[in-house]
Amino acid sequence: MGPGTLLYAVEAAGQDGPWINPENYKRFNGVLSYSGKAGTDDFRVTGMALKSSWNSTDQIPLRAIASGQVSRFGAIDTTDGGDTSRYSLSGEWLRRHQDGVTKVNAYFIKSRLDLFSNFTFAMNDPVNGDQFHQAEQRSLMGLNAERTWLHKLVGFESETTAGLQLRQDKLAPVGLYSAAARQLVSTTREDQVDERASALFISNTTRWLPWFRTVVGLRSDWYSFNVNSSNSANSGKVNASITSPKFSAIFSPTKNSEIYLNWGRGFHSNDARGVTGTVDPKTGLNIDSSGNQIVPATPLVKATGKEIGLRLTGLVPNLQTSFSLWQLDLASELVFSGDAGTTQASRPSHRTGFELANYYTPAPGWIIDADLAWSRARFSDSDPAGPYIPGAVDRTASVGISAEQGKWSAGLRLRYFGGRALIEDNSQRSSASTLVNAKLGYAITKDVKLTMEVLNLFNRDVSDVDYYYQSQLKGETAPVNDIHTHPAEPRALRVGLNVKF
Repeated sequence: MGPGTLLYAVEAAGQDGPWINPENYKRFNGVLSYSGKAGTDDFRVTGMALKSSWNSTDQIPLRAIASGQVSRFGAIDTTDGGDTSRYSLSGEWLRRHQDGVTKVNAYFIKSRLDLFSNFTFAMNDPVNGDQFHQAEQRSLMGLNAERTWLHKLVGFESETTAGLQLRQDKLAPVGLYSAAARQLVSTTREDQVDERASALFISNTTRWLPWFRTVVGLRSDWYSFNVNSSNSANSGKVNASITSPKFSAIFSPTKNSEIYLNWGRGFHSNDARGVTGTVDPKTGLNIDSSGNQIVPATPLVKATGKEIGLRLTGLVPNLQTSFSLWQLDLASELVFSGDAGTTQASRPSHRTGFELANYYTPAPGWIIDADLAWSRARFSDSDPAGPYIPGAVDRTASVGISAEQGKWSAGLRLRYFGGRALIEDNSQRSSASTLVNAKLGYAITKDVKLTMEVLNLFNRDVSDVDYYYQSQLKGETAPVNDIHTHPAEPRALRVGLNVKF
């Protein structure tokens, strides 16, 4: 359209899923984008919109399934669910120079979320139940800008990038409420949050020899957390900063191999409410439900990663293989709390592992890939609770084969997740799961294709999610520790018709 290109798309989707309580999932998406060129400049302006709503079948205790109270696909609280919306406007600009490029991206996003969950059922409120409502109205804006230079560094080919990132989030409000059948019972907490982040970074890549190059970088981040809470004891303002260096060395001893060494520091930020909070919002006391004193969370949590890897191509004709060994140390883990339905700052951790990836094309139209990974995740401090990180999977695998011959196409994929500890002493574990999906396609014409997929081909009764915590069902006289599970969907057949025009 005019000197540029107009892109527009709309989507409407819905489904009920295999659940006893129909999911009644509805989603509407739209995008409108205009892009073009003007001399050495590229530009794009994009608007997007999303609106969706659903009923949730959340995790349920195994004892409820064993007793026949609900089926694997049933729900204890059939009023769980939510709705959300998200609208955004963004602009991108790129200018080419003789010695590099400049990129600028700016964005504004307005979002809303209402989420109703009930993970403990009737443990805290036997009359109304334990459903809670998480609500958020958020406005955020940001700017990313960077400049890249191609140049010589002491006579060697080099590329340097420097940049700036700015972001501001306003949550007005973000709240946690007690509810019954999606109706307000009481307010646990309601906060106004203003969080600001800014960063400067610089990165350099230099090729010192035809077979050796390095990447070095440095990033500094500054954060400001400002919380105005319904309980003044949880209000406050905290500023924090962190600097993160990185280094990579890449060796190419032959044209078909590459060895790389990576070292770097990063971080994750904690919830602003946890950074300023000093009392339990439910009780008003400065101790939590376990009797521990509430201490504000560290705003920015340091992470240090190390990796050594090998990439090979051509060792076997048409086979690409990569192998890596890695280590990650976190100053504080984020661990899911089943009864609260949120992630919480926890203990420091140490993780090690290896990954193996293969991509093989034995003949035209055929692809075989296999990805394997193993990791060992443990808390690195000493605590009587135990060293295991709940929910940390130690083994995963994905193996697939696909083919396209003439008008026909087909594929088969296996996905494996190993067992995992559900509590720190490893006395409760989740079983491993293996799922197989298959697909078949036929091109009726160049622009019309018929597809068929079978998900969970062997109809395996496995879990997508398992947690271990206390809950209390109606009729029970006291809370019970139990595994709470959310099943993988049963065998499903999907038939589709794709038409290009």
